[in-house]
Amino acid sequence: MRDVLRAVAGPVICAVVVTGLLAAWAGTGGGGTLTRVRLQVTEAAVPMRAFTPQAAAAVPTAATFLTIQNLSGTPDELVAARSPLARRVVLRQPGPAAGGPLVIPAHGTLTLTPLGDDLVLQQPSPYETRATVPLTLTFRHSGTVTIDAPVTGPGTP
Repeated sequence: MRDVLRAVAGPVICAVVVTGLLAAWAGTGGGGTLTRVRLQVTEAAVPMRAFTPQAAAAVPTAATFLTIQNLSGTPDELVAARSPLARRVVLRQPGPAAGGPLVIPAHGTLTLTPLGDDLVLQQPSPYETRATVPLTLTFRHSGTVTIDAPVTGPGTP
């Protein structure tokens, strides 16, 4: 009987420890969200920096216009973005929360424009003759989404 108890004790103790560690991980947010967050990009545009290549080359940043709808009851956050056509992509927001993630409320919309919350391409390669600019958006709960944002006339969404 003692041999059976000894044989069972190891796996039981291991299972209890692993269960405790998983519970602690999930309790601190490491387990992520249990609700599936569904997002939809309903508008996307990257305006040309200027009408001529020479004038565009003198402008070190490019603005974007994006509208992201959250179709779920769980908020999400846009935490990063990248594009193969930009050295760096920066999320900006006005006010004291500048530099943090951009929140997409549950059943709500996040609108990015140069006049508010914004996504800026820094030192982009010339893109004005292209039809689209690829953007990869990274969300806290929804993962990554890659879109092709149409190139529009200067200053237009």
